[in-house]
Amino acid sequence: MTRLAAFCRALPKVELHVHLLGAIRLETLAELAARQGAGYTPEGVADLARRDAKPTGVLHILRALEQRILRGPDDLHRITYEYLADAAAQGVRHAEIFWNPTGTARDSAIPYAIGADAILAGFDDARHDHGISALLIPSIDREATPEDAVEMVGWMAAYRRDRIIGLGIDYRETDGPPEAFWKAYRDARRAGFRLTAHAGEFGCHWRNVETALDLLGVERIDHGYTVLDNPELTRRCADRGIVFTVVPTNSYYLRTLSPERWALDHPIRHMPAAGLRIHPNTDDPPLHRVDPQRCWSMMVEEFGFGLNELRGFMLNGIDAAFLPEADKPGLRATFTAEFDRLRAAMDTDT
Repeated sequence: MTRLAAFCRALPKVELHVHLLGAIRLETLAELAARQGAGYTPEGVADLARRDAKPTGVLHILRALEQRILRGPDDLHRITYEYLADAAAQGVRHAEIFWNPTGTARDSAIPYAIGADAILAGFDDARHDHGISALLIPSIDREATPEDAVEMVGWMAAYRRDRIIGLGIDYRETDGPPEAFWKAYRDARRAGFRLTAHAGEFGCHWRNVETALDLLGVERIDHGYTVLDNPELTRRCADRGIVFTVVPTNSYYLRTLSPERWALDHPIRHMPAAGLRIHPNTDDPPLHRVDPQRCWSMMVEEFGFGLNELRGFMLNGIDAAFLPEADKPGLRATFTAEFDRLRAAMDTDT
């Protein structure tokens, strides 16, 4: 392991942008698929998650999980616990995890309350065994209907739990603009949930970022890369201190930019220079063939940021987390002290 990799592994960090089903270990995916006779061998699963020069997205794997592989709350518990154990081993102290209850209920036949309880039990077990905390963000499947989204928020409001903290929206933005789901966001806001949204992810128009902020009322943006296409909106986001949870392994830019220009032209490289606050995340870690250490190492090796900039990204994550505000000064002090100790050791070893 290189010195940078060891530094990024030990770096105290939060994870704010990770999808529960996309966090499944590949060996667990293969095991569960074989159990159901879903037709996936371990080699086939590895092929599905291949990250070559032009990687495909992971939606087909997530749909296969919902429709053919998941068969009960124990599966959700296992995926949750294994992800948190793996993340904790790489310096993640707190994670906020997206979960799409619509597909789980419709296709996997796991009712919302039962699925939520299984995931929260996974949180408890991981906290006990590995010292990592977690919050759950049920998310709208934007390939379902806006009415399905309203129904899902109704489940959230009827089954309140402290660690079910907010509402998100994901899946293919190209087919589900944020304005279609304004009623679900209105209901979630009235019910007191925190709000975030995937927007500006697949090269979609910058207005999706604007709509998420101004119509849906979100507090942070997941991805958000096309905000740079509108300088005025970029300045407004910078002035408001909006944090963008970015993903270095995002498939869209790996597919659409040439290998020679990929890291040079990627919006992540240019967002901080425009005054935007960013925080790197793994998204679907095993499916993206990434882990927290590599995610943070890529910020240096691919996008050219220095260690001092990693310090700022680390603190952005604390500020953007949906944790109680009273907890954040202590976390900032702890994370900063640990970062500075690790950085001093790096300088000493040079």
